[in-house]
Amino acid sequence: MSTQDDILDLEKKVLAKEEKLERQYQEIEKLRSEYIEKLEKVAKLTADNAKSELLAEVEKREAEALSRIISEKEEAIKAEANQKAKEILADAMRHGKTEYVAEYTVSVIELENDEMKGRIIGQGGRNIRAFENATGVDVLLEEEKVIRLSSFDQIRREVAKRSLMKLLKDARITPVRIEEIVAQTREEMERVMLEEGENLAKEVGVYKVPVDLLKILGRFKFRTSYGQNLVIHSFEVAKIAVAIAEEIGADVNVVRLAGLFHDIGKVVEGDGSHVKLGVDLLQKFNFPQPVIDCVAQHHEDTPFTSVESVIMHVADAISAARPGARHQDVEGYVQRVKDMESLAKQFDGVMDAYAFESGRELRVIVAPEHMRDDECIILANKLREEMTKKMAIPGEVKVTVIREFRASAGGNTSA
Repeated sequence: MSTQDDILDLEKKVLAKEEKLERQYQEIEKLRSEYIEKLEKVAKLTADNAKSELLAEVEKREAEALSRIISEKEEAIKAEANQKAKEILADAMRHGKTEYVAEYTVSVIELENDEMKGRIIGQGGRNIRAFENATGVDVLLEEEKVIRLSSFDQIRREVAKRSLMKLLKDARITPVRIEEIVAQTREEMERVMLEEGENLAKEVGVYKVPVDLLKILGRFKFRTSYGQNLVIHSFEVAKIAVAIAEEIGADVNVVRLAGLFHDIGKVVEGDGSHVKLGVDLLQKFNFPQPVIDCVAQHHEDTPFTSVESVIMHVADAISAARPGARHQDVEGYVQRVKDMESLAKQFDGVMDAYAFESGRELRVIVAPEHMRDDECIILANKLREEMTKKMAIPGEVKVTVIREFRASAGGNTSA
């Protein structure tokens, strides 16, 4: 057989195998289609739907894993954030520590010897009576070499303290001289207020404050809120707020000003809450709006509009909540004795009224030309009845009505 015949024979064999393979391929394709068709009937899914469901299942599994990872990270971040917040607040409270000690209801004057008490008491006790009537404070002389001045009103007590220190240096102590010194000291309190306002502003780091505003700020030294002196409170709030603002990148100047002036409304006369009075005053002095917003929102009277407002709220709460910072009983006591004095001043002929002995005694000074001695007795009884009826005062209250006529001529004085 020739080579050509061999090639043809081989070609036939190859073609036969190709035909056989083609037939097998067709049969396989037919079987595959039938198998897919059977699977779709069993699963009731098309291939595309099966693919979609498979992808969805994979996505669900991955999403759960991702969610678990995110949750774990969030918990870790929260724990770290809580710890960081505690550190910031603890550090801020440390910055707010103050060495200032306030006198709540008693001022103390130390004497070189007890002989000076005799001069203060005077013949028959006339000097000490004149001093108490002029100042409205209770003078306590029980301790050796010590005089204690007691009053709920801190400004009244400061006037008495300064007046008494002047009198102790004066050789002449008479009822008339006492009244002159007390009147002079009251006039000096404007300067004292200015000095105290300047000192507080300087301590906080605020400068170029208008003089009229410094005088108002100076009243903080002689004002308490729930027993907490406003100098201490304002200083603490400002320092705490500044420390927090520096830590988190807030506006330090805004919180410094707001911390100093946030309770300014408590020493301003007017109607409305101390927040409203404070906002009105700061608007009058053209304070920046962010500072005014902090003052307006530090008790959440209106919603917070800035991170500085939140800082102010937090700093105020920290200072007020500090153990020993506030005493609810002091606030109630002060309000009660104020109400006693206000009630007495409503009666005709009453010049002034002072509460003594923690509100257990009320001394009323009347104009001698407008009231007779017998009318003083009637007034004392009326006042006791009114206080019993309108005010919840524990125990008995002693009411003393003072009608004193004094005349002077040619330098001679009778009292």
